Amino acid sequence: MDEAWKNGINFFDTAEVYAEGKCEIAMGKAIKALKWKREDFVISTKLFWGGRDSPNKIGLSRKHLLEGMKNSLERLQLDYVDVIMAHRPDRSTPMEEVVRGFTQIIQNGQALYWGTSEWSAFEIEVHPITERI
Repeated sequence: MDEAWKNGINFFDTAEVYAEGKCEIAMGKAIKALKWKREDFVISTKLFWGGRDSPNKIGLSRKHLLEGMKNSLERLQLDYVDVIMAHRPDRSTPMEEVVRGFTQIIQNGQALYWGTSEWSAFEIEVHPITERI
């Protein structure tokens, strides 16, 4: 991260699933050790696979989004991330619940923006017929 920083890179991305959370831990330790000002760098992380040991740690349910965000911030040793992303679509969680969960994360001050990773345009659209299935 320091070498990237020295070459003008200030955006760093991770996910709760990378190395089972160890990537977020390593990134948090590096940020702390490098003593960067928070306003000088941009961090994004992704939620979906928080752990395979519990059904509540997988997917984009409001429960997992709120608890996953809290856990990611603890591992990163940050008060907020700049961007939180839905790592994968979750067909078992209604889109309205996903949107409300990410909106709450932003309203809680835990992220500035939210987005998607590896979603098709179709998966982002709200389709009333498929939402009822």
